[in-house]
Amino acid sequence: QVQLVESGGGSVQAEGSLRLSCAASGFTYSSYCLTWFRQAPGKEREGVAVIDGDGTTAYANSVKGRFTISRDNAKNTLYLQMNNLKPKDTAMYYCAAAHSCYTYYSDWSNVAEYSYWGQGTQVTVSS
Repeated sequence: QVQLVESGGGSVQAEGSLRLSCAASGFTYSSYCLTWFRQAPGKEREGVAVIDGDGTTAYANSVKGRFTISRDNAKNTLYLQMNNLKPKDTAMYYCAAAHSCYTYYSDWSNVAEYSYWGQGTQVTVSS
């Protein structure tokens, strides 16, 4: 019943922009902490950005100032606006939902805390 479906990925040149979307169904979106993760081949999945039910956000240092996370609870949709993309941003991007949010990156980026995951959308940034 619970589903998360990412969209909006694609191939762009460096310094370009993309907006990712994550459509949720089967649960009350506003009740969850929502996070974007990414994973490049051969690397661990890493937290990118998180937003709680009050709209408070946090970002990984690698994307701070370039990415913006937002949520539309009425539409049950999570977004990630990605500007000034760099080749290092190339990865599969996943949205995930957890029952609680945490203050520190080491906690909110812990994949074990997330109950629901989407299937991912690929972002490729060329130089």
